[in-house]
Amino acid sequence: MKINANEISALIKEQIKNYHAKIDSSDVGTVVTVGDGIALIYGLDQAMLGELLLFPNDIYGLVMNLEEDHVGAVLLGDDKLVKEGDVVKRTKQVMEVPVGDQMLGRVVNALGQPIDGLGEIKTDKFRPIERIAPGVITRKSVDTPLETGITAIDAMTPIGRGQRELIIGDRQTGKTAIAIDAIINQKGKDVLCIYVAIGQKNSTVAQIVDKLKTYGAMDYTLVMAATASEPAPMLYVAPYAGCAIAEEWMEQGKDVLIIYDDLSKHAVAYRALSLLLKRSPGREAYPGDVFYLHSRLLERACKLSDEFGGGSITALPIVETQSGDISAYIPTNVISITDGQIFLTTDSFNAGQRPAIDSGLSVSRVGGAAQFKATKQVARSLKIDLASFLEMKSFSQFGSDLDKSTLAILKHGEVLLRVLRQEQYKVRSLSKQVFELYLAKSKLLDELPIENVRDTLEEVHQYVLNNHPEILKDIDDKKEISEDNEKALRKAIEDFFAIKEK
Repeated sequence: MKINANEISALIKEQIKNYHAKIDSSDVGTVVTVGDGIALIYGLDQAMLGELLLFPNDIYGLVMNLEEDHVGAVLLGDDKLVKEGDVVKRTKQVMEVPVGDQMLGRVVNALGQPIDGLGEIKTDKFRPIERIAPGVITRKSVDTPLETGITAIDAMTPIGRGQRELIIGDRQTGKTAIAIDAIINQKGKDVLCIYVAIGQKNSTVAQIVDKLKTYGAMDYTLVMAATASEPAPMLYVAPYAGCAIAEEWMEQGKDVLIIYDDLSKHAVAYRALSLLLKRSPGREAYPGDVFYLHSRLLERACKLSDEFGGGSITALPIVETQSGDISAYIPTNVISITDGQIFLTTDSFNAGQRPAIDSGLSVSRVGGAAQFKATKQVARSLKIDLASFLEMKSFSQFGSDLDKSTLAILKHGEVLLRVLRQEQYKVRSLSKQVFELYLAKSKLLDELPIENVRDTLEEVHQYVLNNHPEILKDIDDKKEISEDNEKALRKAIEDFFAIKEK
């Protein structure tokens, strides 16, 4: 019996016509290529941007590119365990991290998983890492100071609860030291803290955790570490994950301080991911949306109005400059997003001025609205006096014969710099800051040899603390220097110097 080719053709056509089942490529895909923490996947027609994907060996990926014929995902794990041809499934969920008070005192990775060996974190609440920042209606203006315990900052560039203040400078100028001191100073002030380490060494993070434990700060602090040894995707998601944890507390009406250390490494990690995903490189090879990378993060820091609980997130992002170039791409981006910057210089640091703050380039755009009245009373002329000193100092280098008024300005400036000097981990109370600035303003210290200024300050403070503790307590309680209290303070200082002269 002969088989007719036409009959076979007609039979196949009939079968194809009646076959309605379609291969479903909407929820399942296949890995086409993998490497450098990036996977290109065929299929996944319904995948969403920012969605989590499940790879074999329980490795998760994050969708970052939606192309016509494939999906680009970054792997949140070891890319050596993923190979071409592997089946990938949608989770239909965006990336979330665990949140809640159980996170306090712990060290976690960018996914919120504990890495401190203290067991699992028992929390049943999760939040997506990406979220639109609160709108103008839900916010209120910043009005409550966030005390750092560092005189130079609290006096010249005050930070308010809900503010974003950039800490910027070259490497090894004390940027992290300022952030850690600010955390230590929140003890007993009802502020929860989050320290997000981005691209730091494991040993550096371990030292920071050890110091926070020593000063009893880990009780109200969470450390999130995305270290240099981890893949770029972990460095990319870390600050968003930290912010999500902070938002949970903010919405409960609590105040939170979050440190991003540092965002220049965050931008570099994002640049690496973008180039591997074949996105167009722009200025300095950064992708076009690198501004949005940080703006959508820092805009989430705010002070909520009382109807929404009155909580706040204060952000202290850190950015590293190269040779003090404050006008580079990433520094100018972050400066334009934040409400001011604390600029640290290598020259001041090497000259022994710690913290090495440049009073001319440092600014707080919230300013006096977030400063106690007592500090305002004594620090009003501080920036102008330092500016006069620096101008005279550079001018006096050209001439040796100086008049009395110039010498007085130079001496007073040197005294002010000594008063503002502060060792790391030695945070100062409000009353001590106000007392020292008051004494500097009175110009009584200008008569002393410059090397004796710091020791004399400590002696006078101890004398007042022992003999007139009510003066300092009044400043701490009322946050201002009353007329009567100022008279008492002036008399106590004069008594000390009278005793010393004898």
